[in-house]
Amino acid sequence: MTEPSKVIHVRNVGHEISEDHFSITQVVRAILLHLHSCFMNDLLQLFQPFGVITKLVMLRAKNQALLQMQDIPSAINALQFYTNVQPSIRGRNVYVQFSSHQELTTVDQNAQGRGDEPNRILLVTIHHMLYPITVEVLHQVFSPYGFVEKIVTFQKSAGFQALIQYQSRQSAISARTSLQGRNIYDGCCQLDIQFSNLDELQVNYNNERSRDFTNPSLPSEQKGRSSQPGYGDAGSVYALQAGGARAVAFPQMANAAAIAAAFGGGLPPGISGTNDRCTVLVSNLNPDKIDEDKLFNLFSLYGNIVRIKLLRNKPDHALVEMGDGFQAELAVHFLKGAAVFGKRLEVNFSKHPSITQGADTHDYMNSNLNRFNRNAAKNYRYCCSPTKMIHLSSLPQEVTEEEIAKHLEEHGSIVNTKVFEVNGKKQALVLFENEEQATEALVCRHASSLAGSVIRISFSQLQEM
Repeated sequence: MTEPSKVIHVRNVGHEISEDHFSITQVVRAILLHLHSCFMNDLLQLFQPFGVITKLVMLRAKNQALLQMQDIPSAINALQFYTNVQPSIRGRNVYVQFSSHQELTTVDQNAQGRGDEPNRILLVTIHHMLYPITVEVLHQVFSPYGFVEKIVTFQKSAGFQALIQYQSRQSAISARTSLQGRNIYDGCCQLDIQFSNLDELQVNYNNERSRDFTNPSLPSEQKGRSSQPGYGDAGSVYALQAGGARAVAFPQMANAAAIAAAFGGGLPPGISGTNDRCTVLVSNLNPDKIDEDKLFNLFSLYGNIVRIKLLRNKPDHALVEMGDGFQAELAVHFLKGAAVFGKRLEVNFSKHPSITQGADTHDYMNSNLNRFNRNAAKNYRYCCSPTKMIHLSSLPQEVTEEEIAKHLEEHGSIVNTKVFEVNGKKQALVLFENEEQATEALVCRHASSLAGSVIRISFSQLQEM
């Protein structure tokens, strides 16, 4: 008979734990909704009542697992209990016994962390970071394992790192066991997790770089350096954004997981998500009919607008600065070749990183007409190239199809209209003869007044009413 050990051997764990990486869709759906009931958590819950679990090694090829308790008495108590009670996970019986191993060795000690010595604070390093990782993304990934008290992010020579403090040490152990080596997004943003050597995180500000979830009243004022001793410069949280000021003005843009979910789990074909240039150059405009507000109405479909400048020495050219590089990439992708006022637009990334303020520059940074100030990720699902059908919202409750048609008819031939309600709010679809007419209606009538209401217009992806 095997001698007592603090390492427990678990058999018949099944194939359902063989996934090594989460896809983008799984991050949003599985991590946010179902990860709390994943197999490894269920396995941990079998043994947590008997003491602290310090390590868990999954032997996937053998459908087995090795689980190490903090001490031998804890392991003995667990096995004595399961001598009389058949342990099972999701209807599958599992079988437990003492392992021939007296100790598990999984991760080497690291100068910045305790390695395998359990602690409620985790040191997380993100490798191969192609998408922005924010406090919100980290909270979504780590909160299913227990209450996350604090998160601090910073940049070091090792790359983007974060300190994540749980309420309990066992939650940190569970998170590290389940997430170590996994990808937040498919093929990138790999998690390297160790126990930190800190005893308590100090968070002075709730912003895009740090968050104290136990104290929501903290101010959001920015700090240039991390408050955690030994962890260096806070740096830029946004690997794909240029400048902290923009990150403050548009903090919601960095939630890449939600953005990916809005696009159905992956970015549209042709969108890389890695562009860091925020300003686009628009050419072949109709200078007799275009102005900054009309350009705003069109480009704001793809992100928040910071500034727009018409080039006086080139009347058919304009610069449009978007909220971040991802939004600029959407605008270039969806608007290149779009027909507006008898011209087909050329839309390319500009050599200028931003637009300087001046008398001939229109500033939209604080405009309440920016479409991505709230529910930003949700709005990405409506991004598309111009279509023949436009969608109207924020309509007056008593509006009729005739009033809507009259409001838009000067911009083209209207084929059909349909007024309907969603959650008690009046909305409408208007189908034009072609995309150019619909685009003209949008750029001229978005944010216009109809019967006392400021209406909102976007392209509809529907093919018919």
